[in-house]
Amino acid sequence: MLTHRHIEVFRAVMIAGSVTKAAELLGSSQPTVSRELARMEQGIGFALFERVGGRLRPTMPGLALFDEVRQSYAGLERVASAAARLRAFKGGQLSVIALPVFSHSILPDAFRRFHERHEGVSLAVETQESPVLEEWLTAQRYDLGLTEHDAAPAGTRVELLLQVDEVCVLPDSHPLLARSRIELPDFEAETFVSLSSSDPYRILIDEAFAEAGVLRRSIVETPAAASVCAFVRQGLGLAIVNPLTALDFVGRGLHIRPLARSFPFRVSVVFPEHRPGNPLVGAFMASLREAAGAIEMRLASGLD
Repeated sequence: MLTHRHIEVFRAVMIAGSVTKAAELLGSSQPTVSRELARMEQGIGFALFERVGGRLRPTMPGLALFDEVRQSYAGLERVASAAARLRAFKGGQLSVIALPVFSHSILPDAFRRFHERHEGVSLAVETQESPVLEEWLTAQRYDLGLTEHDAAPAGTRVELLLQVDEVCVLPDSHPLLARSRIELPDFEAETFVSLSSSDPYRILIDEAFAEAGVLRRSIVETPAAASVCAFVRQGLGLAIVNPLTALDFVGRGLHIRPLARSFPFRVSVVFPEHRPGNPLVGAFMASLREAAGAIEMRLASGLD
């Protein structure tokens, strides 16, 4: 019968290139390796090697079988690699899933603050859009999640982290930069960069302009707030976006002004209720609150 020992010997001979070196690799003797190799060939019914000039050369069936062996060992090596990573994370690991906007706004600052106090901890961040984000949180796959929604997905609870207003973003030298606050009528006949038509914030904004009877000239639609800001920075129009993304562009050809009309933007933390508790979550929440407070202070400062 084929045994794990046979596979181990065969793999060692293929890797080492000779029975002698394979014996050294296995911490065994040359006669023992040769004997086990012969038993394996007898058991499977075909030769794994040809003896040419006193050296072993794999047969075609032997090479094909080694491909299968390598795949099997690759799985074991992945397990070993995972174990090594876990050993390296002596302080533990946090897994977070978030909307893409949070991966380049509030999360980096929060983890910087957290890392200063917990250097041994690793952070694994997954980004995903709704509703997949909520589905994965319901499946208890992450220690916590960051979302724009107030409602708790099944099997979770939600805590509001930050509530701020959407802001107007303007390019360098725009005449409306003279205003400290932008009114909806100020957008009349202005070129405008919009989020995608299905975006919930786009829908609210369009409804507000329709109610105010203000006509904009929408020239660009794009799904991401970062993309909106990039178009505005090129002087292609004004826009209304979440302030977390806008803050990343301030000082790089883009300016922020508050709006007279409030469009609330919320950041909520989602906690899976049936996942084994991670003791690091509480400390990370403290850092998230600090980062949220820093965002509120920057917005209150007027920036420019």
